[in-house]
Amino acid sequence: MAPTVPESVLKKQATQAKIAEQAKQASYEAKQTKRADKKEAIASAEKYSAEYAAAEAAAIANRRQAKASGGFYVPAMPKLALIIRIRGTIGVSPKAKKIMQLFRLRQIHNATFVKLNESTIRMLRLIEPYVTYGYPTRSTIEKLIYKRGFGKLNKQRIPIADNSVIQEGVGSVGIKCCADLIHEIYTVGPSFKEANNFLWPFKLTSPRGGFSTKTKLVHFLEGGEAGNRGEEINKLVKRMI
Repeated sequence: MAPTVPESVLKKQATQAKIAEQAKQASYEAKQTKRADKKEAIASAEKYSAEYAAAEAAAIANRRQAKASGGFYVPAMPKLALIIRIRGTIGVSPKAKKIMQLFRLRQIHNATFVKLNESTIRMLRLIEPYVTYGYPTRSTIEKLIYKRGFGKLNKQRIPIADNSVIQEGVGSVGIKCCADLIHEIYTVGPSFKEANNFLWPFKLTSPRGGFSTKTKLVHFLEGGEAGNRGEEINKLVKRMI
């Protein structure tokens, strides 16, 4: 007569089989979700690429039309600035220190994006001796996010290794992948505040060739490093990534 298996062992085996089946199902569902998310991310990237190409073509057409009619094409005012802190806290006024805290520039070579409006432009002018800023291109935004991008999850600095980090942080506002995040920042979209707050301040290195101590104190227009440098900010970022 074959020995009978205790009921407790049978129950344990049944529970383990159930857990294994649930894990298998969860793994399958996760793979399907990942596949669907990847498809959606590719579709978003293609849509934004077409949008950027159309905007560039429109700008070229407007410039040609203005030139043909003997006029000048004036592009729209920039809506986005990238600020980089270039000086420490010695000699910083309390007001300037507070503004830099609001812009999340707590360390030298920290960089953040700022939506340009009347109040932020006034604030930038107050901290010009301690920062340099300008208007980033889409390429610069992409490089910063891909190479130096960290997200804020539960007050923790998490590297943006894949789209799941973005989805967890700002998926609630429709930003699900890197393409969505870059588009929201570049176009200063309706969820810009959430997207920008999700991004941890970029930690850049000292630029190749370095800053001169004397030029740090002088405005960019006078041959120094501080203040508004317009589109030249892109060349500086390239040296600091």
